[in-house]
Amino acid sequence: MYDPDQHHRRSIRLKGYDYSQSGAYFVTICVQGLRFLFGNVVNGEMWLNDAGRMIQATWEQLPQRFPTMESDAFVVMPNHFHAIVVIDDITDVGQLPLQGQPQGIAPTKKPTLGDIVGAFKSITTVEYTRGVRQVHWLPFEGRLWQRNYYEHIVRSEKALHHIREYIETNPARWDFDRENPNRKDVDEFERWLEAYSTARIGVHHENQ
Repeated sequence: MYDPDQHHRRSIRLKGYDYSQSGAYFVTICVQGLRFLFGNVVNGEMWLNDAGRMIQATWEQLPQRFPTMESDAFVVMPNHFHAIVVIDDITDVGQLPLQGQPQGIAPTKKPTLGDIVGAFKSITTVEYTRGVRQVHWLPFEGRLWQRNYYEHIVRSEKALHHIREYIETNPARWDFDRENPNRKDVDEFERWLEAYSTARIGVHHENQ
């Protein structure tokens, strides 16, 4: 059963949906325990620490591993990460190595959104662990990221612009962010996304 007190981020997966097909996806990944590991919001601006800059750099480099992926708007927050992932339907997917695959060897399948998120979480966990050992970054307990992640299939240009605006203004809206333990009120974007998802998609909810 879904417990809103325990699982405040819901994972949305459409049964039978091909998450390697072209499209735009809104993704949120949260730190385990929602600890502030990547910096702080100061006067409505996100101030990244070294760990946060590593998270940002890893995301920016990810399309080199996944030639069908484009990075749209994204933001690193103190305890979570938002991004729009665009997957292109290109035919020559063997131009770049895929997840460590040797140059020139075409991948056997197109990567899915889950492959992309999984690689990001894996790479950043390794790099963060190295930072803890070498330069004494704040340690994490058990795992860096929550096991699950939140995603939303973007269905229209209007929705895409709305989500971009939300990502770009996320630090300024920190007082209303659901990941902020001291938030003052519910962000109107949450209400919009909930209504949009329910009305437009007919989603299937899982707890993974």
